[in-house]
Amino acid sequence: MKNIKEYNLEELKEELISLGEKSYRAEQIFKWIYKDRVKDFEEMTNLSIELREKLKQNYTICNFKILKKQESSDGTKKYLFDVLDGNAIETVLMSYHHGYSICVSSQIGCKMGCKFCASTGIPFIRNLSSGEIVEELLAVQRDENIKISNVVFMGIGEPFDNFDNVIKAIGILNNPKGLNIGARHISVSTSGLVPAIYRLADENIQCTLSISLHATNNEKRSSMMPVNNAFPIEELMQACKDYIAKTNRRVTIEYVMLKE
Repeated sequence: MKNIKEYNLEELKEELISLGEKSYRAEQIFKWIYKDRVKDFEEMTNLSIELREKLKQNYTICNFKILKKQESSDGTKKYLFDVLDGNAIETVLMSYHHGYSICVSSQIGCKMGCKFCASTGIPFIRNLSSGEIVEELLAVQRDENIKISNVVFMGIGEPFDNFDNVIKAIGILNNPKGLNIGARHISVSTSGLVPAIYRLADENIQCTLSISLHATNNEKRSSMMPVNNAFPIEELMQACKDYIAKTNRRVTIEYVMLKE
């Protein structure tokens, strides 16, 4: 059975029609999942018993289990989630004066091999689905009983190496009938997959593009970030300029100060 959180609103409407139901039921289900945070179809009390049975027979509601939760002195909370297939991912909740931000993972493991990154050494297993990415946020909201207002794709994995699922997750997060997180409150960080930067520009999403740079010359950057061998700084900077020209959106540069 498929995780019902994999569907955006339009897809869910089509699913309901295929079950012989009215399309407006999809909006009710969307509200139950994303605004009311239910964990079971039986809690969707404005749906008929017959429809709830159809949903139980055809779909699951993916509810991650918390394997471990750590809190640092500044209030940052790190979750280790069981993604229900024997694998685990990390998600981080950060509290600021302007609200709550969450750092989500997009893959189980990572292929990029950046020398300074905590994800390096975690073997790549698979991409997270769009529904699993969204569930990271929902699971934290349920545990803390809060509303998260900012999302950063900066956890385990390279978001642009899982482009389609990340873009779909952003659409679900952004939907006003669901979580209603403004696109400008969503940031996607990449190590520098140039073709995907152009793809993002074509998507016309008002999210923030962040470039994980960390060095200003190719020799140094390639020694730390193997992706630079495929897409050197000159290509990366040109892609950023083209992105800005097409979207009229600023690009954030991430730079960790490393020894020497």
